[in-house]
Amino acid sequence: MKYYFCGIGGVGMSSIAEFLKFKNNEVLGSDRAFDLNDNPKTKARLLNEGMTLCPQDGTGVDKSIDCFVVSTAVESKIPDVQKALSLNIPIKKRAEILAEILHAHKGIAVGGTSGKTTITAMIGHILYKAGLDPIAINGGTFINEYNGKSNSNVILGNGDYCVVESDESDGTIELYSPEIAVVSNISLDHKPIEELISLFSDFIKRAKTGAVVNLDCVYTEELKNLHSKMVTFSCDESKKATLTATDIQKTADGSSFKVNGVNVNLKIPGTHNVQNALAAMGACLLAGVSIEESAKALASFMGTKRRLEKIGSVDGIMVYDDYAHNPEKVAATLKTLKNGRLFAIFQPHGFTPMRLMKEDLIKAFLNNTDEQDILIFPEIFYQGGTVQKDISSKQVVDRLNALGRKAFFFENKQEIPAFIAEKIKDNETVVVMGARDSTLTDLAKQILEKVKDKK
Repeated sequence: MKYYFCGIGGVGMSSIAEFLKFKNNEVLGSDRAFDLNDNPKTKARLLNEGMTLCPQDGTGVDKSIDCFVVSTAVESKIPDVQKALSLNIPIKKRAEILAEILHAHKGIAVGGTSGKTTITAMIGHILYKAGLDPIAINGGTFINEYNGKSNSNVILGNGDYCVVESDESDGTIELYSPEIAVVSNISLDHKPIEELISLFSDFIKRAKTGAVVNLDCVYTEELKNLHSKMVTFSCDESKKATLTATDIQKTADGSSFKVNGVNVNLKIPGTHNVQNALAAMGACLLAGVSIEESAKALASFMGTKRRLEKIGSVDGIMVYDDYAHNPEKVAATLKTLKNGRLFAIFQPHGFTPMRLMKEDLIKAFLNNTDEQDILIFPEIFYQGGTVQKDISSKQVVDRLNALGRKAFFFENKQEIPAFIAEKIKDNETVVVMGARDSTLTDLAKQILEKVKDKK
């Protein structure tokens, strides 16, 4: 088969493209970011895999293409899409291709508002360490190396199991009928709570072998009786879950805890990552991997890029990069890092999500920071296309200042590193939060370098 990916540089698109190339298909693609000389690491990786990259002007699209793949973010006015339509090339959504891959294997699909990327990575890691040679297709880049591949968001195995991150934001989770369904939690993000509960309920009911749900989330607890083979997890012994984390302790680089009496050590911090580990262990339990074997594997799990990723430190000043983009994730990140004064940079990832989440986002910052912290908001990330720009980060900044926080608005985020370098003191912490914008990691690195320059 010959596939053409429009928007191949996206984290969700590139992983599927890599898998299809691994399976001896011919893969081509284009990406607006590549045309603008952005995202060079992904471009180099795809070229190294033997893919053909074309300008996004329609010239790479011809009748020899068997399947033209788009993501939900791709608009019909893009020249590549127009050319594909004019040539009557079959067009499929990214999620449709992912569903085909999932259903051709023993599929494990990870859903939920928060934690999907980390849980998917953890399941892939456990199955890999257990010798099951899995496939994992993720929405984030693995820090660990698998089968000789580093800096990738896909594990390319030949085993029976395939674990994928499934997306509820665009409703494409409805396409998946996995062997094992995982629902980490439900909170306000892209859709109203009632709609999310309905989506995840149906998702669990479609699981063939079993399902995994979180009893510590009031909305997912409601789903615990929807499948005959349900694995539940909790950090509260009174919940009587299948898997319970106890004796949770912070360590120098993460946390230690027990799951049903078995010692677990994680190299990534935060109680939310203890929850993520429980979800992964639950899925692997349904796949036949014991709690002891999962615990042993997790000891070597390094995490995923942009999920509370430590960029570096100088004189006790720590700089982190994190994908937190909804109120629950922001709260978890702030709670984990809050130890003395915190510099928290948050870039909203879209105008529509910002309209939906604004009030809960303000509450997340109010409840997890204090008057000494510095809160920094660049303008809402804009990827192009038609969108109603009737809201601004400045509205959040004004509200937070009125409520007693020190909040700052930056129209140009390149001014942020110098601003922080002037104000920060030893043993304070910086975190850059936000989704979709591939330059946020660069911003975190620039902040670290600017702080070093001031020393």
